[in-house]
Amino acid sequence: MQINPMEQFRVEPILPLHIAGYDVSFTNQALVMCVVVAAISIFMVIASTSRKLVPGRMQSMAELSYEFVGNMIHSAAGEEGLKFFPLVFTIFFFVLFANVVGLIPGVFTVTSQIAVTFALAMLVILTVLVTGFARHGFGFLKLFVPKAPFVLLLLLVPIEVISFLTRPISLSVRLFANMLAGHTMLKVFAGFVIALGGAGGILSVLSIAPMLLIIAITALEMLVALLQAYVFAILTCIYLSEALHLHDHH
Repeated sequence: MQINPMEQFRVEPILPLHIAGYDVSFTNQALVMCVVVAAISIFMVIASTSRKLVPGRMQSMAELSYEFVGNMIHSAAGEEGLKFFPLVFTIFFFVLFANVVGLIPGVFTVTSQIAVTFALAMLVILTVLVTGFARHGFGFLKLFVPKAPFVLLLLLVPIEVISFLTRPISLSVRLFANMLAGHTMLKVFAGFVIALGGAGGILSVLSIAPMLLIIAITALEMLVALLQAYVFAILTCIYLSEALHLHDHH
């Protein structure tokens, strides 16, 4: 049986639904996102309901997560950036849980879909734009004007504008591509294990090698899941810092 490594990324409807000619079906992707949100909510509720002076494991994990995100925002965006703590905390945990849940065999990986990661990236960029214009008015446009001779500005300003406009793409593709590549590799090596194991003889023994690679890649994917959540969150903090403190940009 031939295994298609891209089959795992197919979005399939669970509850087909069409309204006014638009497909608004409840899909496996939507189901996993609901599960991720529910898992985060349950974790935070359990961790915060039984607050003790000497915290247990769940409370310790929640407090460490709170401090980790808080310190990340403070170091990147300063004291004023803490007003965006709910946004950054939510994005960090959603991406982290979605990445980790996607490592469970048979579970759809939400962050392997460019539509999901691009939506998160656009949420960040729109927040930056609203914050920048609300705080500085049209002075926010100074973000695209570096301190340089006028002649160089003719070249640098368009570069700065293009760089800003491509942020949603780079932010979304970075997460999407890492999840897609890692899960594809796992599927490919799993196919090797099945093919070699079913061949019989000495080839069955050779299936041990790709199995060990699967274990190693899975461990690496766990690290990537945490790292990508951190990268997405820290870049969010940096972009928000630029909207809050234009004078620190250049």
